[in-house]
Amino acid sequence: MLKEEEKFEFIMNHESDIPKYQQLVDGITNAIAENILQKGDLLPSVNVICKTYQLSRDTVFKAYSILKDQNVIDSVPNKGYYVAGETRKVLLVLDTFKAYKEVLYHSFVNNLADNVITDVQFHHYNIDVFKTIINNGIGKYYKYVVMNFDHKDIAPALSAISKDKLLLIDWNIQADKTNNYIFQDFGKAFYESLTEAVDLFKKYKKIQFVYPDFTNHPWETVEYFKKFCADFSFKYDIITDPKKFNIEKGIAYISVSDRILGHFLEQCKEKDYEPGKDVGFLSYNETPMKKFIYKGISVVSTDFKEIGTKARHLLRTTKKRSVMCRQN
Repeated sequence: MLKEEEKFEFIMNHESDIPKYQQLVDGITNAIAENILQKGDLLPSVNVICKTYQLSRDTVFKAYSILKDQNVIDSVPNKGYYVAGETRKVLLVLDTFKAYKEVLYHSFVNNLADNVITDVQFHHYNIDVFKTIINNGIGKYYKYVVMNFDHKDIAPALSAISKDKLLLIDWNIQADKTNNYIFQDFGKAFYESLTEAVDLFKKYKKIQFVYPDFTNHPWETVEYFKKFCADFSFKYDIITDPKKFNIEKGIAYISVSDRILGHFLEQCKEKDYEPGKDVGFLSYNETPMKKFIYKGISVVSTDFKEIGTKARHLLRTTKKRSVMCRQN
């Protein structure tokens, strides 16, 4: 039987911006996630933690209180604190906070086991932020669920994470056959969705794909749009400068940006155009609010609820799994 001082060790960084009590909380939950500490194991006493890591009693009490509130640890009078459950921490890294990502998030965290805690962070397509998130999370989590993006430094940053703990989601840009992943099909599935709406597009003299230069949506979608227009003999334009977006009667628009959708609706009001009759609009990615937008607006979207659900299921297996989510 190990002594309590030898059973649990962690590195306290007194220069870190992370509060000391939070470092202690993370240290204990990480030790549980790595099976260094197991259910029933006795934790170091408050006095031992204070002496070993040069912490105040208030700091240690705060950390232990947080862990008790989370049902991670419990205490017995005159005996001390012990591990009450096998808590697992998961890091969920998303690109940006948008309505459809909220759908994914809730689908992911809902119905997770009671002993699973999810930390959510956003990289905003900033590689320095991404690397900081990953580097700060190394060794602290049971699993890592990461929405990556197109940058040469992504793969090296992720290489520090064991592949059996890593699940890549959303964009098939950094994965290989050894990765677990769940991806959207930004190309062929989008093309197939467009073909289902051929008769609707025939109402219009031209289709304009508004792909603003501020978007991070994969260009693959635009290439398959071009293929669709060529295969079905539609006239088309690609607009990358949002300042040049000026709607005209008889044109159908497609955009991956909700900001562009907002501009479209504003211009319809100003020009007294009726969506679905004078002009058309196909919006990318379903959100809870779009169902309330009036007639004339169609949506093509991956089921983000399904992505969240599949990601949750994949956390339960150590086998290599790959899933491609279609659009409809």
